[in-house]
Amino acid sequence: MTSHLEPRAPRSGLALLVIAAAQLLIVMDGTIVTVGLPVIGTGLGIAEADLNWVLTSYALAFGGMLLAGGRAGDLFGRRRLFRAGLVVFLVASLLGGVAQDGTVLIAARVLQGVGGAIVAPAALSLLADTFPAGPARNKALGVYGAMGGLGSVVGLLLGGALTEYLGWRWIMFVNVPFALLVLAGTVAVVPGTRQRGGIDLPGAVTVTLALGSLVYAINRAGSEGLTDGLTLAFGAAALVLAVAFTAIQRGVRDPMLPSAVLADRGRLGANLVMLLMGAGQLATFYFLTLYMQSIKNYSPMLTGLAYLPFAIGIGIGSGVVGPRLQARASARIVLATGMTVAAVAMAWFSLLSPDQNALVTLLPAQLVGGIGLGIGFVAATISGVQGVAPQDSGIAAGLVNTSMQIGGALGLATLSSIAVNATGGQPPGTAIPEALTSGYTTGLLGAGAFYLAAILAAVILVRPRPASQPERAPATQETTRL
Repeated sequence: MTSHLEPRAPRSGLALLVIAAAQLLIVMDGTIVTVGLPVIGTGLGIAEADLNWVLTSYALAFGGMLLAGGRAGDLFGRRRLFRAGLVVFLVASLLGGVAQDGTVLIAARVLQGVGGAIVAPAALSLLADTFPAGPARNKALGVYGAMGGLGSVVGLLLGGALTEYLGWRWIMFVNVPFALLVLAGTVAVVPGTRQRGGIDLPGAVTVTLALGSLVYAINRAGSEGLTDGLTLAFGAAALVLAVAFTAIQRGVRDPMLPSAVLADRGRLGANLVMLLMGAGQLATFYFLTLYMQSIKNYSPMLTGLAYLPFAIGIGIGSGVVGPRLQARASARIVLATGMTVAAVAMAWFSLLSPDQNALVTLLPAQLVGGIGLGIGFVAATISGVQGVAPQDSGIAAGLVNTSMQIGGALGLATLSSIAVNATGGQPPGTAIPEALTSGYTTGLLGAGAFYLAAILAAVILVRPRPASQPERAPATQETTRL
């Protein structure tokens, strides 16, 4: 039996602002350290070969814990977990800001990832609890989806400014007042639904270890190669743990990932598209940052400012073009349109050269790419949670975020290896700037290939679903208010 939810919160606008701000904060922190990595390495004595761990540690914890975080919100209460995750994130940011060596900073980044993995799925589930199915929820999900794309660019912009004018430690400290404001605003957020059921602890442990092992293997393959012993060991561990997780889900009474969540082809397709978008986006930021700082000699501040067209494009795509397309066309068409525009931008980026004026390719291609990704993030987010039973919305939300994080790690590892090989394969005598730029543009074309694959996934898997279709009612589980 399922009890009816209480009436929607009268302060739904404020609740949306708080939830969107939390998503922006969590996604932003995945890239905010990127521009400042060289300065961080010098300040803490981190070897250049180990700097990638400042990024990877966050992705490992975030990607590995997201499904567990989503299920915890379903079981223990979404607003409660939302607040707890923000506190963890705040403490981790303070720890990172006062770090005196690389080990402490990386540990703090792991803790930030854990906090983010708790906050992100709880936030998306709370939107479903706050807004009724239909246009109101789709609009709110559109805002949330936009934060997923915009947050990465904001991280680059803010990271550059803070590194240059206040020092890299403020990349960590800036999260503290931000998180405190969001915590204060949670009084406007509904408590959310809570599922009665047991905790699938074996499932949570195996899926977390499987995803963590996979992300580690992918990242290590990018630096050490596919034949590296640890790469192979962690890849095999990820496969074994994934098989174990599947077996556990079939045998437990309250599985952490209910089969109904992925039984719908549309949701499966949306998650695959999100994975491919994450793969292309993070690699794009990586290559463009290297191009701007290593080839064009941009300062951290100028590098951050150079990403403004990307931010503007995501705003246009998610706030203007995307919603209009969503109202007139199926999710399949909207996703395919967004990914086509993003792929065109990657082809444009392939024209970059060392001495080229930024107005020719770097800036306008970012605007186009941002529009395409903005459209895609909104459509994929809506499709990824649409039609799911209320008691499973937390795990569905966690799966959407997991897809993006795992995709980012996969794409960066794969395309960085391709870029290195492309640079090394240049004819003898090729100048270093030309050789490096060739590697970067090859990697950017690889990102475009991911977007083309996303078009295929959308066309094959995503089916039209009427916007007015009600959410599926839970069949056997009982839901209650905290």
